[in-house]
Amino acid sequence: FLYFIVFSQPKTKHLKKQTMTRFVKPGRVVLMTNGRFAGRKAVIVQSQDTKTKERKYGHALVAGIKKYPKRVVRGMSKRRIARRSNVGVFLRIVNQKHCFATRYNMDLSKELRGKLSVADAARKTKSRRLLKKVFQARHNANSNRWFFTKLRF
Repeated sequence: FLYFIVFSQPKTKHLKKQTMTRFVKPGRVVLMTNGRFAGRKAVIVQSQDTKTKERKYGHALVAGIKKYPKRVVRGMSKRRIARRSNVGVFLRIVNQKHCFATRYNMDLSKELRGKLSVADAARKTKSRRLLKKVFQARHNANSNRWFFTKLRF
């Protein structure tokens, strides 16, 4: 008996170049994995996937929590509650490789669109003050609760 083995030619279709999905979009909550604020939660405000002249890597402007609010109980005075529920914020440009994206989103577009800038020290200070107001209002309104709790690990 003779066996004939027939090899079928692979059908080649015009393959599209696949691009990776952008997970580092504005509004995405990320965990900082490197630097002074490692382990802190932050939100991406602006994202730049391609490299630029001054930063030769994909980077993002993130707004995060430097100091988490502490737990308050009913027996505390109003002054003590106000002090303990303070939120400290940071604003900086980081490498996207130093951000760990989470499943959470936080919409900051209405309050902060085009208002945050880190071009010089004066603008950065002004932006940080605005950011603190927005984050404090969110915390006091009890929205985005997971974002304002300290990461335990």
